[in-house]
Amino acid sequence: MTTTDLRELAEQAGRELEEAPAPEILRWAAESFGERFCVTSSMEDAVVAHLASRALPGVDVVFLDTGYHFPETIGTRDAVAAVMDVSVITLTPRASVAEQDAAHGPRLHDRDPDLCCALRKVEPLERGLAAYDAWATGLRRDESPTRAGTPVVGWDARRRKVKVSPIARWTQEDVDAYVAEHGVLTNPLLMDGYASVGCAPCTRRVAAGEEARAGRWAGLAKTECGLHG
Repeated sequence: MTTTDLRELAEQAGRELEEAPAPEILRWAAESFGERFCVTSSMEDAVVAHLASRALPGVDVVFLDTGYHFPETIGTRDAVAAVMDVSVITLTPRASVAEQDAAHGPRLHDRDPDLCCALRKVEPLERGLAAYDAWATGLRRDESPTRAGTPVVGWDARRRKVKVSPIARWTQEDVDAYVAEHGVLTNPLLMDGYASVGCAPCTRRVAAGEEARAGRWAGLAKTECGLHG
């Protein structure tokens, strides 16, 4: 398909599937793209990977190993690879943490978090997505104001790919219910005060009443890593 075809397909599907349940959205993606479709996962939980594995057994699940992850996150990735019908693909930045420190100075994440995310997340993902026409995310509208307009199927203009967010309309209660019903793997940190799990230096526990992503880049104006706009 051409870029124009993909964009038109995404826009049409976004309209037609807005009210569709997540499994139906993922079946559409599997039928439309086959091996040119993947899931990206931060390994906060494996909900979208689990849903996608039912629509497309053996689906590629892409994980960004930034070099700054909590051990629990790496453990969740390894467990997902071991027990689920998926193919986990780990992407890494071009430079190790030590090489980045040498080039930019230590603790770049404190001094210029946007650059750190660009180097350790955005560039590796754009490289890794080259083999796909469409990718699925776990974005939800209730997570933060910046995600309130997330379409269930949309057009990623920067990468020129179809972006699928099958659980965009879900709430945290929906996620919890799905995890409980299907025994889906979750990151142990979610039981230890973390509502959203990212790189260890830039993630803290959240207090009662805070939104889920309040623990990411706390104290900074930054709210997104750049993967989603």
